[in-house]
Amino acid sequence: MSEYKVKGSALTALVLLAAAAGVAWFTAQDFMSMWEDEKFYPAEGFKEYRLSDWEPAIRDTPGDTPVYIQEGQEPGGTVLILGGTHPNEPSGFITAALYLERAKVTKGRLIVIPIASHSAFTHNSPQDAAPQRFRLDQGNGKSRVFKFGSRATNPIHQWPDPDIYIHSPSGQKLDGSSRANLNRGYPGTLKEGITQAVSLAVLELIRKEKVTLAFDLHEASPEYPVVNAMVAHERAMELAATAAMELEFRNIPMRLEPSPANLRGLSHREWGDGTKETLAILMESGNPSQGRLRERTDEALVLTGRDKAYARASKLGRLFIPYEEDQPLSLRVARHTTAIMTCVDLLEMVVSPEKGVKIGNIPDYDEINTQGVGPFLAPEA
Repeated sequence: MSEYKVKGSALTALVLLAAAAGVAWFTAQDFMSMWEDEKFYPAEGFKEYRLSDWEPAIRDTPGDTPVYIQEGQEPGGTVLILGGTHPNEPSGFITAALYLERAKVTKGRLIVIPIASHSAFTHNSPQDAAPQRFRLDQGNGKSRVFKFGSRATNPIHQWPDPDIYIHSPSGQKLDGSSRANLNRGYPGTLKEGITQAVSLAVLELIRKEKVTLAFDLHEASPEYPVVNAMVAHERAMELAATAAMELEFRNIPMRLEPSPANLRGLSHREWGDGTKETLAILMESGNPSQGRLRERTDEALVLTGRDKAYARASKLGRLFIPYEEDQPLSLRVARHTTAIMTCVDLLEMVVSPEKGVKIGNIPDYDEINTQGVGPFLAPEA
């Protein structure tokens, strides 16, 4: 081989190596950008704490997360809104963010945890080709960007998953991946991974703060039977049933599902069983971006819910939600927001006047559907 060809091959190799290094560097920066915390702008009156204030064992770990509390001038009950259990179910944490950035509490207390599974927000699901972020338009050229994370705790914080996950303390056997699912970890333990430690911390907060009514906000696939639903512990069934009737009267269909007594680890079961008075409710809205029938998983699908495969499935009667070509994030947030307010407004009548909580400055169902979610969030500082 001539000297010229050897030099040319070496130069080509160096160029390719440099290009590969450049791609790797940019990819790494994009990957690590998921480690940056979400920014929220709490409304006046909220005080910020850390979940580790209730369970010190998670302090300085990837499981620790902000907790915000606002107290009204009039004494009353305490409401908890938990978002971000599964960061690929965005209406949950966006609804929590809306309450955090707008609520004005005049009676009782409101506790908001917008990012329950902090670790799960630090990565996404690349096997599903999921987007890392989505943008909410606020009008006048302004917008807010939020992460689209994973259903599971980041493997770099808890690894490996076992073949079979044995839930503590029930001993119930689940698939191994459930060990990284915050909503399979309650009541929690410090003898497992970070997921179970966070579950323990959340339940400790609920116990110590004597939470009257607790919401865990989720989304589910349109083909999943428990969707557009409230799943309620038996102690919360009267409140949830009354709220469901009021929502139906407003033409907001809401299924009511009892919490299965033999399915352990879930918030609606363990929060109720693990406390003396807390009314535990899990809410599900219909999210095509997490369903298995979907086509391309991109930001547009997250925001609009518009998907040809789901449109076909709807015409074939295969879905459990009304689906007219789309299922936008604004509709899903409107459902959660309105269902929460309906339940809260019923506390005084269904439970007792002493347990009432009054929350103002929250947009109603029609306002969110008409204007979108972005305009009701605080502008980025």
